[in-house]
Amino acid sequence: MAEILAALRSLMASHSPPLDALIVPSEDYHQSEYVSDRDKRREFVSGFTGSAGLALITKTEARLWTDGRYFLQAMQQLSDDWQLMRMGEDPPVDAWMSDNLPEEAAIGVDPLCVSVDTAQKWERAFEKKQQKLVPTSSNLVDEVWKNRPPAEVNPVVVHPLEFAGRSVAEKLKDLREKLANEKASGLIITALDEVAWLYNIRGSDVSYCPVVHAFAIVTSNLAFFYVDKRKVSSKVSSSMQENGIEVREYGEVSSDVALLASNQLDKDTGLRSGQNGVCENDKCEAEENSNDLTWVDPASCCYALFSKLDAKKVLLQQSPLALAKALKNPVELDGLKNAHIRDGAAVVQYLVWLDKQMQEIYGASGYFLEGQGAGKKGSDTVKLTEVTVSDKLEGFRASKEHFRGLSFPTISSVGPNAAVIHYVPEAETCAELDPNNIYLFDSGAQYLDGTTDITRTVHFGKPSAHEKTCYTSVLKGHIALGNARFPNGTNGTALDILARIPLWKYGLDYRHGTGHGVGSYLYVHEGPHLISFRQQPRNVPLQVSMTVTDEPGYYEDGSFGIRLENVLVIKEVDTEFNFGDKGYLSFEHITWAPYQIKLIDFSLLTPEEIEWLNTYHSKCREILAPCMDKNELDWLKKATEPVSA
Repeated sequence: MAEILAALRSLMASHSPPLDALIVPSEDYHQSEYVSDRDKRREFVSGFTGSAGLALITKTEARLWTDGRYFLQAMQQLSDDWQLMRMGEDPPVDAWMSDNLPEEAAIGVDPLCVSVDTAQKWERAFEKKQQKLVPTSSNLVDEVWKNRPPAEVNPVVVHPLEFAGRSVAEKLKDLREKLANEKASGLIITALDEVAWLYNIRGSDVSYCPVVHAFAIVTSNLAFFYVDKRKVSSKVSSSMQENGIEVREYGEVSSDVALLASNQLDKDTGLRSGQNGVCENDKCEAEENSNDLTWVDPASCCYALFSKLDAKKVLLQQSPLALAKALKNPVELDGLKNAHIRDGAAVVQYLVWLDKQMQEIYGASGYFLEGQGAGKKGSDTVKLTEVTVSDKLEGFRASKEHFRGLSFPTISSVGPNAAVIHYVPEAETCAELDPNNIYLFDSGAQYLDGTTDITRTVHFGKPSAHEKTCYTSVLKGHIALGNARFPNGTNGTALDILARIPLWKYGLDYRHGTGHGVGSYLYVHEGPHLISFRQQPRNVPLQVSMTVTDEPGYYEDGSFGIRLENVLVIKEVDTEFNFGDKGYLSFEHITWAPYQIKLIDFSLLTPEEIEWLNTYHSKCREILAPCMDKNELDWLKKATEPVSA
């Protein structure tokens, strides 16, 4: 790491103007949470592999900011050259730069890798000392990254209507109506999942995320798709043509944004969408002349593209596709429910296998009985590690219909590793399974009909009273949130406390949000809504047909971690009264896998919570039974037997 920092500082000194500091964000040109290997610049300079964070390199210091999910991991991965800055506890990066960098300091960043929102926030902070944000003409990290992975040419695939549920023509028609309502002539679409969703395409440019590196521009009568054309087959090309979408090279988006700003974007040569019944040519022309705002999402559009627009003629507002994509259509909802049934079956099959292995190899008392492990049996050459069991889980999923891969790297964690919230085991360094320690696995898959995300925490030996209290408190919060009823217009921030109250009773808590949206064969983390204690400016109210996870946890550093996670769908609910005529909403669980009975302290559960648990377990049995063989079904019946206080 020291050589990389020295090389970057040399480039900073020779830059024009010379840079006092260099910011290295985690994001790619599309402000993605998950990026391809060649875009992991922050990981390359810092050695920290978490999905969120920002590196700042000054002439004498190197600091890394990340959130509470990653404090422990960052402490383990950062070398002595780096200092960890804890978001929410230490000063935020903009305040730190403003306070600690000199007057008139030049602070460099690749304008393609930073959003409009973030760049403008930094610029406001820099005003105090006349500091300047300097867009670098090239990415300095790329210049010192000798073995940077090459760009891959992965094919774009059409996402069939049987899974998408709505045609591209319908989606474009809705989008153009929103453009007209906002008096905008066009929308620049930069978020990869929004491009994929709008054009009903998928790809494999980013691990775990079925997206394509692409931009899109849609105006009242034109539509463009900017992508490496080598990825586009004749089938995809004809699908684009049918929908009035012109395919252009990825790099052309920059010049086309400038043309859009001056109303010069392909008036004569662009493909028109009149044939879709969207609008006739002369009417579109008239509309374009009266609406001259360019709509840009400030959170996902990079500063480089924004800089090509006339700031006075930009509508800086959340993309209309963010909410449209989050509101699942009936086909997507059916697909998600079916995907979660197959996924739940894979998780149960994994638990059946793991239970047997833990007993046979380690002499564990197993999933059902409480008792100390009798110690390792037989040969020392047979062992289970966090990685080998995680690979086995992937195998169970891979056998299911429509499986396309995992939705994120599996968090397979034993004992102290389970306290690392986003722990990802490596084959060389991972822990062996231990019957006397908690095992937490957070995993999910991409299926053509839906994306899944589930966490279960289990113990194959004798859990301590403290572990049971913690597990039961997490379960109580999980049940309380899942059973919530709330009026239309309620924000996820208002519900987050429900999952924490049982933990707060003991002075316990967790450093992550409680719920995120889940895509339909797209990103496993999907906005714009979420359930979190952090106020989010973009957070929108929870609405019917959104998906959201319910995942409270508790983590004891150096000892164990507990998390329980199901995916929920928001639906309308009939209430006895309807105060304010708002209409009320509730959640429906679509994840199916048992909670481990022996980790529960039933003296802490109310009769209603016990009834909920029995009902959920009974549904698990009923829904998953057709996917099980006799041995698996016997295990599932035992795992879901009714319980009483």
